[in-house]
Amino acid sequence: MSVMTPSQRIDVDPVPHDVQGRNMVWIPGGTFRMGSDRHYPEESPVHRVTVNGFWIDRAPVTNREFRRFVESTGHVTFAERDPDPREYPGALPHMLKAGSLVFSPPGHPVDLRNWSQWWSFRFGATWRKPYGSGSSIKGLDDHPVVHVTSADAEAYAAWACRSLPTEAEWEFAARGGFDGAEFAWGDELEPDGRQMANTWQGEFPHRNLSLQSYKRTTPIGAFPSNGYGLVDMIGNVWEWTSDWYRPKHPADAPKACCIPENPRGGNEDQSYDPRQPEIRIPRRVLKGGSHLCAPNYCRRYRPAARHAQPVDTSTSHIGFRCVVRPNGGA
Repeated sequence: MSVMTPSQRIDVDPVPHDVQGRNMVWIPGGTFRMGSDRHYPEESPVHRVTVNGFWIDRAPVTNREFRRFVESTGHVTFAERDPDPREYPGALPHMLKAGSLVFSPPGHPVDLRNWSQWWSFRFGATWRKPYGSGSSIKGLDDHPVVHVTSADAEAYAAWACRSLPTEAEWEFAARGGFDGAEFAWGDELEPDGRQMANTWQGEFPHRNLSLQSYKRTTPIGAFPSNGYGLVDMIGNVWEWTSDWYRPKHPADAPKACCIPENPRGGNEDQSYDPRQPEIRIPRRVLKGGSHLCAPNYCRRYRPAARHAQPVDTSTSHIGFRCVVRPNGGA
């Protein structure tokens, strides 16, 4: 396993002024090998990318922090609003109600090709009520906020004078200084039998053998940090990035002089799902996997892993974190 050599560190204050009290970590810029040729096709090909230095939240945005944002701005999340029938032609009227997707584990093995066996749309499921009506976030202040769409995450970031990370920035930070390693901590999923992230233990989706007292999200920092001191970059919750999804990475640059710098991924027109041409909802890239990733399903608990998520879809396992770029870089 090789360790990347960061590029020249930008001469700036490593701790930005932060009126919101967020704990951010400086990530020195550098060139790394993005993607993987060993797993899912959308992660390939491996290609070299350069990113400039930036600050990133040490942990995902928590319920406590998101509540502060909502109380300050009055923001109403997408999951808290009834869908506009004009935007969903053909939808059944009784389904056009506020809500979100909630993981509902079955009590027996199911066909892993049919995600509806463990996901259900629940009216009233929001960031305040993560499992639907009757639930709450009492005692979960230090857990990542969930049931947020891309627009909700961007609204928070704008309020906090931040941005969502690009896919390249996110993956660079998640690797923690190790270029080409399989996981954020090395090449073994559980070195010496140690669970390194909040991922599914056992047979997904019906048997969770986690020894943790939590069976869904965990408080931030419940597992070891990576080489940059960041927590929960892998597992716990998927995290939104600012990049539009495209089904594959571009080819590696033929020469070092042509390595892309601070790439921004695909474009909106590329992001639609070709399997559903009638649905024109663009998709952005999610990174990091979640507590639902398991060896027998969705082995996306790796820095290179990526997932396409419609921008209007929130779930009980998607959150986000923010970045700050020197001199307000886009």
